[in-house]
Amino acid sequence: MDHRYDSSETHRNKCAACYRQFNKKEHLVEHMRTSYHSVHEPMCGVCKKHTRSFESLREHLIGPLPKADCERIFKEVGCDICLKILPSRNALRAHRDSCQLSRSNNGVLYRMAKLGIKDDLRIDNSRGRAVALACKMVGGGIDGSLDLCARVCLIDEHENILFHSYVSPNLPVTNYRYETTGIRPEHLRDAMPLKQVSRKIQDYLCNGEPVWQIRSRSGRARILVGHGLDHDLKCLDMEYPAILIRDTAKYPPLMKTSKLSNSRKHLTKTYLGYDIQTGVQDPYDDCVATVKLYMRMKSQGHKREDYPLATDPQNRNNFASWKQSELERMTPETMLEISRSDYYCWCLDS
Repeated sequence: MDHRYDSSETHRNKCAACYRQFNKKEHLVEHMRTSYHSVHEPMCGVCKKHTRSFESLREHLIGPLPKADCERIFKEVGCDICLKILPSRNALRAHRDSCQLSRSNNGVLYRMAKLGIKDDLRIDNSRGRAVALACKMVGGGIDGSLDLCARVCLIDEHENILFHSYVSPNLPVTNYRYETTGIRPEHLRDAMPLKQVSRKIQDYLCNGEPVWQIRSRSGRARILVGHGLDHDLKCLDMEYPAILIRDTAKYPPLMKTSKLSNSRKHLTKTYLGYDIQTGVQDPYDDCVATVKLYMRMKSQGHKREDYPLATDPQNRNNFASWKQSELERMTPETMLEISRSDYYCWCLDS
């Protein structure tokens, strides 16, 4: 008996997104049920293959075993920061000047933050909807390993400082971690109490809405951007609705192929093109890096869909609503059309 596979059959059973090939159409259908392929996935500008993360796309283009044709074209006209393919080398040179960002320095406000000057938060809708938060931690506990928030910074999406303060922790500090924080005992001597800092920040974020009533993305409350925000909010003793949190440590396109988080330092160097955290770490620099990453992810020109998430009521179990026989008669392209993302793409904030 001849056990060779029919190449035309496997080609017919090829996923239109990730190009995996299956021996039977039923296997392709099962793959599409669980893959959540969508227009929001990072995609190769040469062969149009979808990937789960930008790291996977980078490996596809310039990894240890790249796709040969894609690698060749990418080396000619590909941007190694955003991974776009440009029409020509001249277009690539012009693009890269704007794609490679630099460390921000907002003049007087930045220098004031360095000196620990506080800036009162006020409810002001004109400043834009997204704000970035970063904290610096000192050590508490017997061995100094307990993270205590001792400095906090909040900026708007235009990189203007909204709030900066040293913070007086609730517990004694046993390790100031000066080499990375630059914080000394005198900085915390007359610092604002943690509870007061948390209340001011939460009031500003909620923007007049009670935190327990925030249920949608379309209200007055602000979008909170950061890296490792679960930890920062815990150290600030704050809660904020997950629906309005944009965390660069948990955003699937910015995660490793192993689905683990990348560091803020790595993301900034890889996707913005500049270095941070090279000495004493400033929370303003961290805020700027995360807001730039957020704005870059938000500005992606993805196709608009009426109901873009697999969890939308109109799409819930969208493959389960079809009979198996109907799905097996669909082309791979048609199945991709009805497939939706299992994560909220930040382009939808636009």
